[in-house]
Amino acid sequence: MDRLSELRSLIAAHARPDMRTPIDGLLLSVEAASETPDYSLTEPLVVVLAQGGKRLMLGDDVYEYRAGQCLVVTADLPVAGHFIDTGDGLPSLGMALVLRPAVVAELVLQAPFARAVRSPGSAAMSTADADAELLDAVVRLVRLLENPSDATVLAPLIEREIIWRLLTGPQGDTVRQIGMADSNLTYVSRAIGWIRQNYAEPMRIEELAQLAGMSPSTFHRHFRAVTAMSPLQFQKRIRLQEARSMLVTAPGDIARVGHRVGYDSPSEFTREYRRLFGAPPGQDALRLRQSA
Repeated sequence: MDRLSELRSLIAAHARPDMRTPIDGLLLSVEAASETPDYSLTEPLVVVLAQGGKRLMLGDDVYEYRAGQCLVVTADLPVAGHFIDTGDGLPSLGMALVLRPAVVAELVLQAPFARAVRSPGSAAMSTADADAELLDAVVRLVRLLENPSDATVLAPLIEREIIWRLLTGPQGDTVRQIGMADSNLTYVSRAIGWIRQNYAEPMRIEELAQLAGMSPSTFHRHFRAVTAMSPLQFQKRIRLQEARSMLVTAPGDIARVGHRVGYDSPSEFTREYRRLFGAPPGQDALRLRQSA
């Protein structure tokens, strides 16, 4: 059995609805095609698809990856996406591994290349083919779900191997930014973290730039390079996605939800919500609850 076939079988056998597994940081997904885009907040991780494909939108940038390819995400980002290449009723099958900055940093110091100079154009997402060595390590990590007694010792070792393969592969420049304390991604991530925690609060670019240790103009340029959005667009996307979660899980007064996420004007909240999700808040939330 080739690696992709084995990975498909392992994912189908062990995936759960919440995607979590007994191995910390390892996620498995079985997803059917959907007519509407899925909006979510990512975290730093690597995703390898074993079947199907996915198209992700980050701001104005579009990323596509298919079976045998991988996606690397290096920051907390609001993305929209939908699955592709899922014909004949076949679902998309994928695995994801959370990228821990401490592990990346340790391996960066041991890598056989000089530490890269900070690049102003380092985006927080990239796609590439998964080579044979990376696929082999991914399969061995997922296979540990069938040998729980081995997982405690071997899973951290294979996690390091996967990150090493990424660092020494075509996505090395992207992954390396996670582990470098002086990378632009690290500085911008401070501002991203603040926005995610305080999305309902007024935002001042000067204060975010100071948090990132940059001038306002430099910060704005690097923030857009990493996230494909301006800080204001990023905050707005976080606000609207949080509002959507609130309306789906606890439907209530729409104006009150809009106020909770930072909108003083109910009409502005409804207008921007509809522009992003294609329907007014109440109608969109009802549709999502019915489909769930």
